[in-house]
Amino acid sequence: MSDINCIKHLRNNKGLSISKIQKTLKINWRTAKKYADEDQISTTKISPKKGMMYEEKWGEIVSDWLFEDSKLRRKNRRTKKKLFEELQELGFKGSYRTLCYFIQDWINTHNEERDKGYERLDHPPGEAQVDFGVMEAVQDGELVDVRALIMSYPNSNAGFAVPLPSENQECFLHGLQMLFKQSGGVPMSLRIDNLTPAVKKVRTKTEEAQLTDEFLAFQNYYGFEVQACNPRSGHEKGSVENKVGYIRYNFFNKAPIMTSFEDLTTQLEKQLIDDRNRLHYEKNVLINELWDQEKKYLLQLPKEVYPIFKKEMGKVNKFNEINLDQGSIHVPRGANYSLLHIQLTWNTVKVISPEGEILLDDYRPYMKKRKALPWVSIFRNWINKPRSVSYSRYKDYLPGRVKNYLLIDHLVIRGERLKAVAALLITHDMKRINEDFYELIAEEKLGKEENPFEINWSDYDALTSGEGVQS
Repeated sequence: MSDINCIKHLRNNKGLSISKIQKTLKINWRTAKKYADEDQISTTKISPKKGMMYEEKWGEIVSDWLFEDSKLRRKNRRTKKKLFEELQELGFKGSYRTLCYFIQDWINTHNEERDKGYERLDHPPGEAQVDFGVMEAVQDGELVDVRALIMSYPNSNAGFAVPLPSENQECFLHGLQMLFKQSGGVPMSLRIDNLTPAVKKVRTKTEEAQLTDEFLAFQNYYGFEVQACNPRSGHEKGSVENKVGYIRYNFFNKAPIMTSFEDLTTQLEKQLIDDRNRLHYEKNVLINELWDQEKKYLLQLPKEVYPIFKKEMGKVNKFNEINLDQGSIHVPRGANYSLLHIQLTWNTVKVISPEGEILLDDYRPYMKKRKALPWVSIFRNWINKPRSVSYSRYKDYLPGRVKNYLLIDHLVIRGERLKAVAALLITHDMKRINEDFYELIAEEKLGKEENPFEINWSDYDALTSGEGVQS
């Protein structure tokens, strides 16, 4: 992968011909051609310049065409001859040489402007930074650890985020794909720290960072440049570090409720879109307006989505279990085979026998990993202050039946109900209480000794229907 990356670098960034690459690297011409023009995306930007064709509409038309083609693989770009033929179809009366002079002038001035831009700006348009942030959400009344992969574009301060269950390679590459999709394009360059899924050897004083083969293949497919930070140098990607904190304190300060990671992704994407309607901290312009300008510099997304999965071989123990994600999963009839093929995506695991039979197709173990909320402690505080339930941050995390049972306006009755549920929490979890609510909450199930509060259900019915209770 390093050799392929070098070939693409010489072709795209150094502008060497196939023959020159062949001589420089001493490789076969066909090999140089194959890897130089395969899955290639240009990083060229356009800046219109003066020229004879600018006196009419033709220069503007050709500039637009060149700008469009610059986002395509080199082998898919139109030749000068093809551009000339298309111009003639529109009524162009100039010569082929006139067009060639204009194109060459456009390329020369475009490259000069690009160099000046990189020298003038600390963060040129199209440059992004990415990092993980650890957050929490609530699903089915239980806490879920969320690894939010966050991308920041320092030039405009636009931010994007994808919540994920882990920081492994499958999640990291899937998250980048989702971030590219949210951005509407691929950043020209991506700055990362020494993430294990991307960097197998960190940068030293004498050597550049070495990227993993899987990340190199992903990078080559999408065409972005990679800038790896120095070890223990978080300030080198300060924009995304600040964005992680901003998202945590503004959107995860109270753990959001999610039904799935896809649902939380949609929630977060909408919030970040709305968040762009604020002024840039320094430029005094709406972030949304700056982003509209910056996204013109993004590379075009490929037509086909890059497949992200990991294949490995696994052994099954005598209990039909394989080790995965710091745990074990049961594989039906797995012990019948000495080795099994395991295919992993960011959220699923598929176990296949040597004969090709699918033995297991399920979510990965960490997709089901939950932590219980400290309901006993929460209810203890609520019992002391029943009024606080209505505005507590934990109110929305209560399951439906329990929530409806507790949110009653009569504070004395609310206090009694809080104590009744608190008594059940000693022997049952909140999910079980909600599922078997009507059976568990009934007075005969609790027992008179355990529940000294006599409940008049006709009074409850009157209160909930608004008829009132006679004293």
